[in-house]
Amino acid sequence: QVQLVESGGGLVQAGGSLRLSCAASGLTFSSYDMGWYRQAPGKEREFVAAISWSGGSTYYADSVKGRFTISRDNAKNTVYLQMNSLKPEDTAIYYCNGAPEYWGQGTQVTVSS
Repeated sequence: QVQLVESGGGLVQAGGSLRLSCAASGLTFSSYDMGWYRQAPGKEREFVAAISWSGGSTYYADSVKGRFTISRDNAKNTVYLQMNSLKPEDTAIYYCNGAPEYWGQGTQVTVSS
């Protein structure tokens, strides 16, 4: 049974930082491209960042480029999202994705102005 468990969300002031983690089990983690998506209230889920199975390639939404960094540790079956210079518009539930079919339950990130 595949499980993706996110952690690290919370409430932070604008300009602050958070680091999200996603621990994977039940799959050959090092074979999967991984990603982060987010969904704000009343909006559709949107792509945030992705990383290839080896960690050699990363991709970002324009809205987070230069502020967010995705990384992974295949020895720990974990993918991370370092979020810096957070803005109120980053407020959303953040979901981990094991491309393409596996999803975590989400972790809430709230950025206050």
